[in-house]
Amino acid sequence: MKLIYLINARIPTEKAHGYQATKMCEELSGLGVKVELWAPVRNSLIKEDAFSFYDLKRNFTIRKIKSFDSYKHPGGLGRFGYWLSSLGFIFRLLFIKIDKAAIVYTRDPEVSWLLGLRGYQTIFEAHNCPSKSRLFKLLLRPSHKIVAISRALKAWFLENGWPDHKIMVVPDGVDLAKFKIDLSQARAREKLGFSPDKKIVLYVGHLYDWKGADTLAAAAGILKNCLVVLVGGHGEELDNFKNKYQNSANIKIIPFQKRAVMPLYLKAADALVLPNKKGSDISEKYTSPLKLFEYMASGRPIVASDLPSLREILNETNSVLVEPDNPAKLAQAVAELLADKTRADRLAAKALGEAGQYSWRRRAEHILKFINER
Repeated sequence: MKLIYLINARIPTEKAHGYQATKMCEELSGLGVKVELWAPVRNSLIKEDAFSFYDLKRNFTIRKIKSFDSYKHPGGLGRFGYWLSSLGFIFRLLFIKIDKAAIVYTRDPEVSWLLGLRGYQTIFEAHNCPSKSRLFKLLLRPSHKIVAISRALKAWFLENGWPDHKIMVVPDGVDLAKFKIDLSQARAREKLGFSPDKKIVLYVGHLYDWKGADTLAAAAGILKNCLVVLVGGHGEELDNFKNKYQNSANIKIIPFQKRAVMPLYLKAADALVLPNKKGSDISEKYTSPLKLFEYMASGRPIVASDLPSLREILNETNSVLVEPDNPAKLAQAVAELLADKTRADRLAAKALGEAGQYSWRRRAEHILKFINER
């Protein structure tokens, strides 16, 4: 089987979608699929190739498609430039010869629509549903099958006329081996320059509003005896967050780090926080955060917002679930967990035991079986 993973995005990128797409290419290739990843040429500050940047096996091919790139211009031309670049890539695909026997796999509805109309077997991986769903539904009509990352996304497709047998739910995953590191918490802290004495409460990821990093930062004001560490973010989001919280005595903000060092950060922590906010569909219903599965695989206890999206994976036996958008409740939950090591160890062990069912390899196996079903 030949599979072309088409993604209309800069590769490599600091954002999670780049790692998720390339990791799936690596795993599908490991199952015997001939995989090519196609992505547009984009101006980037990252000079490494995707294999080095994401620490991947070189078992698939990456093809860069030349098209209009607004990021070569000062400021990237803003939102207008983003749409110009996206449309330029779609337009370029009209003139590229694609093997008719290949399966096209994509996260972009426009790509699924264009190549579906051209007669290719297209598999669309859904990560969100836009508020203006009429165009979204129209673009996905030619898709042969849908891979949804959450049960709520599948429910949306069923409600909008897709047959059940054409939709499969497969949440995101984790590279279990990368998080099984033979290193003590003390040694991990030493390598990272953290104090061996402080309790460390850790968040990993971007600092967008719906991710809830502000809620954790507000909770830090209550958790005065803890060091609250936030790892992630870059550019404007990072600058804004630093300007807001840089004077907080017990908050440490660390810019985006390469994935290879993330197991160290998780190992160094006493509690891991996933503080998603309510109020947006992607946060409440649709997200399947990569950090969630990495938290589980790290063997550290998790405190998370009590939202339907996270409850698809988490429950009271493998985590502490708290009211979202409530810094006081979050701080109380963290403090109680840190004070009860027996409970913390029990929750962490349960999450770690369940992490195995969310490996990237298992995810690839499920998707490949789904593709091959008639």
